[in-house]
Amino acid sequence: MKLVSYIQDEHENLGVLINNTIYNMEVLHPDLPNSMSMFLNYWEESFPIAQAGELLLREGTRTTNKGIPLQETNLLAPVPFPTSCRDGYAFRQHVAAARRNRKVDMIPEFDQYPIFYFTNHHSIQGPGDINCMPDHFEKLDFELEAAVVICKHGRNIKAAEADQYIGGLMIMNDMSARRLQMEEMLLNLGPAKGKDFSTVIGPWLVTPDELESFEIPAKENHTGKSWNLRMQCRVNGIQVSDGNLGDMDWTFAEIIERASYGVNLYPGDVIGSGTVGTGCFLELNGTGKLNDPNYAEQWLQPNDVVEMEIDGLGILSNTIIAEETDWSILKQKKI
Repeated sequence: MKLVSYIQDEHENLGVLINNTIYNMEVLHPDLPNSMSMFLNYWEESFPIAQAGELLLREGTRTTNKGIPLQETNLLAPVPFPTSCRDGYAFRQHVAAARRNRKVDMIPEFDQYPIFYFTNHHSIQGPGDINCMPDHFEKLDFELEAAVVICKHGRNIKAAEADQYIGGLMIMNDMSARRLQMEEMLLNLGPAKGKDFSTVIGPWLVTPDELESFEIPAKENHTGKSWNLRMQCRVNGIQVSDGNLGDMDWTFAEIIERASYGVNLYPGDVIGSGTVGTGCFLELNGTGKLNDPNYAEQWLQPNDVVEMEIDGLGILSNTIIAEETDWSILKQKKI
C-alpha cells in the first residue's frame, strides 16, 4: 500500500493512494484509524484490514465516488508527527568519497558498526516549500536518502528480526546548512543548527509488501532486507545525483538493532539511511574540485526546485524559499 497523510477540512487525514486517487481510511473500513500516528500505534490490527479494503478497491470489487484526485490534495509528510527522527550513515560510497575529497583516509570504524544521529522531529515536513533563514543559504545543501518508520514497540531488537518492525519506506531529504554544520562540528558536537530547520519525507509511505519484487540480498556479512531501487535528485530539472538503495552497506535492520540497544523504539520513530553516493552538493563539489581546481561549487539558492525520485517510492518535490529577514546567528560570533 501507499499510505498518504493529507489535509482535508483543516484536519489531518490518512488515506491510501490508488491510481493517482486518494481514498480515506473510512472508505476501506469504518473502524480504521484516520491518522498515521494512530494507524502506526495499532498497526498489527489495522494493517491487515486496510490491506484487504485496498485490494477490494484496486480490483474493482468495491466501488465508491469518495476518492480525491491526488493533484487536488494538500499532502503532508506521510508521518506528520514522528515520535523521533534518527538519521544513519549507511552508504560507504558517500563516506569514502567525502573523506577522499578532504584528503583523509577512510575511517575503519565505518565497517565496524552502524551509527546515527538524532535530528529535530518537529521540523519534519512533506512536499512543498522549505523556508530558510539567511544563514542557511551559506552553502545550503540537499541530501538524497530513504527512510523507514517503526510500526511496533520494541527494545533490544536483533537485526535478524528487525525488518518486522518496519512499517514502510519513503524518500528523505536531510536538508543541510553546511557552514553552520561545519563550524559547530569543530567542537566535536552536533550536527545541530546546520540540520534542525528542515527534514523532508514523502510523498507517501510504501509498505514493504509492495516492494517485495525489488528485494535483493544484503551485502556480505550484513543482515536484513535490501532493495534494488534507483535513487535520483534533480535541481531545477537538471539531474545531479544517481545512486541505488541497494548500495547501502549497513541495512535498516542493523541500524534498528543498534538504535534499540537498551532503548525503546516506538511506532512513529523515523530512521533515515544516510546519504547515497553522489547524493549531496558537498560530495559533488568536493569531487569536482579534486578533478578540476577551477570547478565552480554548486549550492541551493532561493526558488530552486529540488526533486527526489526513488523507484517504487515516488517523487518528492520541494521549493526553496528565503524568509524575509536579515537576522543572522553567524554574525553573533564573539570573535
